[in-house]
Amino acid sequence: MSGSTDRNAGKGVAETEKLGDSVRAVDRALEILLAFTAADCELTVGQLLKRVDLSRPTLYRLLYTLEQRGFVVSEGDPQKFRLGPSVGQLAHVWTSSQDLAALAAPLMQRLREQTGETVALFVLEGGDRLCIAELPSAQPLSFKRGIGYRERISVGASGRAILANIGADGEDRRRYAAERGLDIARPVEDLDMVKQRGYAVSKDELIQGAVAIAAPFFDRSGQVAGSLGVFGPGARLPAERIQAFGEMLVREAAELSRTLGKREES
Repeated sequence: MSGSTDRNAGKGVAETEKLGDSVRAVDRALEILLAFTAADCELTVGQLLKRVDLSRPTLYRLLYTLEQRGFVVSEGDPQKFRLGPSVGQLAHVWTSSQDLAALAAPLMQRLREQTGETVALFVLEGGDRLCIAELPSAQPLSFKRGIGYRERISVGASGRAILANIGADGEDRRRYAAERGLDIARPVEDLDMVKQRGYAVSKDELIQGAVAIAAPFFDRSGQVAGSLGVFGPGARLPAERIQAFGEMLVREAAELSRTLGKREES
């Protein structure tokens, strides 16, 4: 009886160790996949070794397995690896399952509770921004535009927060604007300053007496996808509150970007 118990115990230990090895292999494979970024979409084995804590034989073994399942592909001499079609399939499934308004709901609720003002979520559609979610202020004097409201991104804080972050520089921005007939020759705010500060501000621009503050959010590829805005009457929004709300929006928009899969910049 004792011998049988010892054999069973030994078998259990072996199975536990085997499971542990499998989990470590999965963790290492995921570490390899996460080593790729939008800026470094092709990596050699040497470059991967600098990003993952693996021996060369282990890295090759895992890369071979990932390539067999379509998660990486390789070509060239020296051999370079990049993410494969299986990653794209998973990304498509994940993207299709996302409801942006639902994802943003908790942070929009936080913003309304913290500011007491109307909070709205906009997405970029060509040269326009479209409101897809809004939480109106409960205060008697307030401003709201409503779900479905559409406006050019060249006007208003929620538009300029997006426009300022189009492309990598001002030339990309000007090209984008020209292709869509946007007038950015005389912006109310300097767009480079908006990008550097992280949020845009408008006063009495689209609605007399209204102040808007908005910050951009980004998709998993790092491209600007829309903006998150707070709207209220100028009487309740002096300069210090505008700055405080702008900083809140930057934090919450960054959280939304992370939720959408945007990688942190190193």
